[in-house]
Amino acid sequence: MSRGFIDHLREVVDTSSVLTSADIDARYYHDLAGKAVAKPRAVVRPRTTEQVSAVLRLCHQEKVPLTTQGGMTGLVRGALPNENEIALSMERLNAIEEVDTSAGVVIAQAGVPLQSIQERVEQEGYLFPLDLGARGSCTIGGNISTNAGGNRVIRYGMTRELILGLEAVIADGTVLHGLRRHLKNNTGIDLKQLFIGSEGILGVITRAALRIFPAPTEQQVALCALHSFAQVSSLLHMARRHLNGELTAFEVMWNEYYRLTVERVKGVVGPLTTDHPFYVLLEASGNNADRIHADLEGLLEAALGENLILEATLSNSKASASAIWRIRDSSLELGRTFPYASRIGFDVSLHSDCMDQYAKAIDACIKTIDARAFAMVFGHVGDGNLHLDLHHEDTPAKREEFESLVYQTTSEFGGSISAEHGIGVLKRPYLKMGRTQEEIETMRTLKRALDPNNILNPGRIFTM
Repeated sequence: MSRGFIDHLREVVDTSSVLTSADIDARYYHDLAGKAVAKPRAVVRPRTTEQVSAVLRLCHQEKVPLTTQGGMTGLVRGALPNENEIALSMERLNAIEEVDTSAGVVIAQAGVPLQSIQERVEQEGYLFPLDLGARGSCTIGGNISTNAGGNRVIRYGMTRELILGLEAVIADGTVLHGLRRHLKNNTGIDLKQLFIGSEGILGVITRAALRIFPAPTEQQVALCALHSFAQVSSLLHMARRHLNGELTAFEVMWNEYYRLTVERVKGVVGPLTTDHPFYVLLEASGNNADRIHADLEGLLEAALGENLILEATLSNSKASASAIWRIRDSSLELGRTFPYASRIGFDVSLHSDCMDQYAKAIDACIKTIDARAFAMVFGHVGDGNLHLDLHHEDTPAKREEFESLVYQTTSEFGGSISAEHGIGVLKRPYLKMGRTQEEIETMRTLKRALDPNNILNPGRIFTM
């Protein structure tokens, strides 16, 4: 980095858009848990794609590494700056430029919070279906760069399925103007796919064309208690048959997660008792309120008749539906009630038939390291995604042993070590458990081609 580099940054953006030293707020180098890293050399906050291009061109010429930041809600430390990096914050690229209901598309800049997009299209009677607990602070650029999943994947798919086009800037400052709105577009290699899920190592997403759908006029939520995971699986099959396209979400919580959330998270009320082995949150949505209610009631009656569920409650208002969802959405708040140094979060993909056996295997394995260790298990079982929050308060120094054991067990069960959170820095040592060496080398080939000086989020996913 040349002596005048920071001054050059101010020239290509403006003085107020570059922060250094004491002007750098803690949010640029802290993660969700509040754990800090070294301050970045500078924080740059561009307002336009052209400014992003100018910043990247300068960093490319000077070989200065930078990390792109959105809402800082990631869980694998991928957006935290490494030492001597520049932080490229997208917080000022925060405009929703257009909502086109006739084409079913919204054009948004990368720094727009997910919830802002949801609320804006809702005003037009439309739905942007991507949804997750961090909706109020995560940004659409971050969602795209990690191919976020969330609560409605069972019906609408991952973020990848919701992207029509992207505008992105590669390392040398070249702008790829791919903001197309076509659902069908077979004009050569689909370049947008390079940037979806690649965690910012190939380019910086600046704008996106997103698919939106007519909003269902009715959404109803049920919470059920079950005795075994076999009954959970049977209920899922029954729900698919009874609700068909109306099934929006199928979330499962093991006892420890439900019970501790109700006991420890302020403001959460459990409508069912806390002594059942499993809990399922079902959501159905559509445009016929009577039919949705009847279908969901019919499902619960059939499940009770076949002894699949022990007890259940059905929402009768938006407030009661939100209260049920609050239980499932409180995982981060629950995690903060335990010491940071002794908790580890995992998100894995598995075939649903082996989830119960996997959870039991994890419980047995972690107790070989710490007899008092335990894991709270929950997740999007309808699309094969489990989350595990592992707690080991008596052995905080054994984090790496626990990580290695959990990822090895996941690999033995044929699962993926990252369902929706990405690899970042934390999971990098375990990437080889989920990808072959040939695949990783092909990723490196792409990285070398688009970022020959390795300035974009270096060290994330893999090292060069």
